[in-house]
Amino acid sequence: MTKHVIVIGAGIVGVSAAIWLRRLGQDVTVVDRDGPGMGTSFGNAGLLAACAMVPVTTPGLITKAPKMLFDRDAPLFLRWSYLPKLAPWLVRYLMHANDKDTRRIASDLTEITADTVDQHFALTEGLAARSYLRKSDYVFAYSDRAEFEKDRYTWDLRRDHGFVPTLIEGPEVHEFDPSFGSKISCLAVVKDHGFVTDPGSYVAALAQDFQNMGGKIVTATVEDIDTQSGSVPKVITSLGPLEADSVVLASGAWSKSLMTRLGLNVPLESERGYHIVMKNATGGPKAPSMISSGKFVATPMQMGLRCAGIVELGGLDAGPSEAPFDLLRRKIAEAFPQLEFDHEETWMGHRPATTDSLPLIGQIRQTGVFTAFGHQHVGLTAGPKTGRLVAGLIAGQPTNQNLTPFSPHRFGS
Repeated sequence: MTKHVIVIGAGIVGVSAAIWLRRLGQDVTVVDRDGPGMGTSFGNAGLLAACAMVPVTTPGLITKAPKMLFDRDAPLFLRWSYLPKLAPWLVRYLMHANDKDTRRIASDLTEITADTVDQHFALTEGLAARSYLRKSDYVFAYSDRAEFEKDRYTWDLRRDHGFVPTLIEGPEVHEFDPSFGSKISCLAVVKDHGFVTDPGSYVAALAQDFQNMGGKIVTATVEDIDTQSGSVPKVITSLGPLEADSVVLASGAWSKSLMTRLGLNVPLESERGYHIVMKNATGGPKAPSMISSGKFVATPMQMGLRCAGIVELGGLDAGPSEAPFDLLRRKIAEAFPQLEFDHEETWMGHRPATTDSLPLIGQIRQTGVFTAFGHQHVGLTAGPKTGRLVAGLIAGQPTNQNLTPFSPHRFGS
């Protein structure tokens, strides 16, 4: 049966859901306040990170984090004025920094990240947006073998899920990729990954493909979702109410307030991410490369070299801080001493982070409202699969995959 579905959010998750819903014969309207690909989907590292299933909350984080906050070379920042508001979320988040929870979360995340390259290519089958996709290695760059060994816990988890790196050391590092400087002497290379050459344009192209398939995009602010006054949900927007048979909530870090109106208090915070684009760069890496010392990914893109990463906790309202950009610049210069570029562009955005590092995928009670947000670091990676899963639930083609770990009700009311 054909339904009218409203998708709230035109990032990678929302647009992916919209495309799959159209393919399943549904009438779909996407509503977004800024337009396709203008939010977090614009500013990520562009990486299709199949092996990015290990959460930040690994064992030992509770003792490491305070030290990192006072280390100018550590990629963790906090706006101290925000701490009183952040504290309840932070306590629940750090409670997962143990072996049992880490293994459980990694196993659950693998279900939506491991096949990311295949999912992106399936999403773009027959679409113009396919031109933005590239298959590649994913390179982890370390100062030496000792620094690599410090990540043994993480690498053991990746191996458990089928991601086994090839180690390259010493002079062979420069032979593999001449862009790395002398401070990088150990690489862990994982095959069968990919990246997007321009994330914002990719999502915009997907949105155009969606419109070419008969979908509709409305630019408006969503103020509420009314599930009480009728048999179908009503989306209250700045342009007036819109009725739908089903609604997909995919507005990332901005989803919390709408969830509260729906009666669910989701522990969701913004994990603020930063990037610098070196325009028209030469001397950068040949493949997406995670620079371990700065915990950022350097990705060759159409507009230049984008270096994206860093974790800053500080909420949705404050503007960007300068210290994360300064750290990125220092670490970029260390990793790629031959890098030359015309000028730089900077950006800060909001990753939607739950306290258990898992997104919310599923229906809220029997309201016809389906959640598809909270992907933290893996929004671009898991967006197409999440969209496909939600589209299947709405169109009556549910997956065999167990979605219980992603339930929107797992945090209670």
